[in-house]
Amino acid sequence: MSRIDDAFASLKERGEKGLVVYLTAGDPSAAASLSYLRAAADGGADFLEVGIPFSDPMADGPTIEAASRRALDRGMTMVRVLSMVRELRKTHSLPVVLFGYYNPFFRYGIPRFCRDARAAGVDGVLVVDLPYEESAEMAPAVRKTGMDWIPLASPTSSPGRIQRAVDSGSGFLYLISVTGITGARTSLPPEAAAWTRAVKGRSRLPVAVGFGISTPAMARSAARFADAAVVGSACVKIVEKHGASRSGPEALRRFVRSLKKELR
Repeated sequence: MSRIDDAFASLKERGEKGLVVYLTAGDPSAAASLSYLRAAADGGADFLEVGIPFSDPMADGPTIEAASRRALDRGMTMVRVLSMVRELRKTHSLPVVLFGYYNPFFRYGIPRFCRDARAAGVDGVLVVDLPYEESAEMAPAVRKTGMDWIPLASPTSSPGRIQRAVDSGSGFLYLISVTGITGARTSLPPEAAAWTRAVKGRSRLPVAVGFGISTPAMARSAARFADAAVVGSACVKIVEKHGASRSGPEALRRFVRSLKKELR
């Protein structure tokens, strides 16, 4: 079993829903970004999604797009992202998933990335713009190293396509809750609960619901028929507000703690 499998098994045993926290690597700086990741883990995150900054994050809204730009402006690269994970591993053992777009992986080189990511302590990889039909080169290489290949499904995915994605992946299924881009919302679509329940009933993998979750109450609602909730933009907004100040990681820790409280 992978570290992700172990985490979901432990959550099930405790009767809890999981919390996945997304943060963009290198925002607002390499050193401060590591402090925010550690704060999220200390606040109770069960999984960390570490976003690889990219110049054209087509699935992301203004908040994460701006975070990517700040990180790139400060020199964040794939090498530095992996170095950050390596440093995180010195203090924390929770599962880490790299979340990104295909171009940075391709430019780094797939075999090299798989080798270096595994050595750094990465547990899973999620490539948001790589369709199932185009994943034949990367997905097997990731799985061969022992990392999980995290599949995605959206509200427009057919049952057959969701099944093929699940069959090709491991770790968990990332279920996008809305059509459109990332970004904190005040509510999720009324049909999201029923759709999540239907997908959960067909998935052999744990299901994590993301996109738009911004409050503890929304996290609880999103995870009602799922195994975990993913919170990204709302966490990145805290980084944007506090920057590299000492108050930032503590503010994030408090917010993550409030999210996790609703999932126990």
